[in-house]
Amino acid sequence: MSKNKLARFAENKTFGNLFQHTDYDRENPNFPLKGKWRSDYFHNDNPIVLELGCGKGDYTIALATRNPDINYIGIDRKGARLWRGCKTALEAEMHNVAFLRITIDKLSEYFASGEVNEIWVTFPDPQIKSERKRLVSPRFVGYYRNILNDGRGVINLKTDSRELYSYVKESAEGYGWHILVDVENVYQEECDPILTEVQTFYEQMWLAEGRTISYLKIEV
Repeated sequence: MSKNKLARFAENKTFGNLFQHTDYDRENPNFPLKGKWRSDYFHNDNPIVLELGCGKGDYTIALATRNPDINYIGIDRKGARLWRGCKTALEAEMHNVAFLRITIDKLSEYFASGEVNEIWVTFPDPQIKSERKRLVSPRFVGYYRNILNDGRGVINLKTDSRELYSYVKESAEGYGWHILVDVENVYQEECDPILTEVQTFYEQMWLAEGRTISYLKIEV
């Protein structure tokens, strides 16, 4: 492991806007902010939006900057990636941003039923060979429904994968999902500016390869 990564792991422990599963799984199995994110961390009653597999938090930071009256939480399992988002948010004194280092199947251990209003999934692994591993699949949507407001909510999917985009569109009706917005190519069609103004590291790579970037907004 590189010294740079070790240094980031050490600095992560000092960040007041980062919560890591290792701090609770062993020493304290009960996450203290579950059901209390608004009252005990954000100190407001604003909606909560998650970015799953947030990486360096590009969308978490961008969305929070544009929408100061919404609380954003970026979630990833890689501490070295989260370091960048945490540090950016702290340096910018952003009070509507937090980060959580967990695996997505553990969401209900960190959020109460109905605590979350909306979810973003940006450039997930399409998991071509395994439907159950896709972050927008019946298995994972089940996890989301456990924490979304009134058991329903909105998922925003941005992807370079034609297979994943087609899968969600073709499967929606059968699974009871409702497609609210469908943009096959965000760079050729009229859409929310956030979809083109923010480019993650991977998105820049995919664009350089000539891939099509698609977006779906789904009620589940």
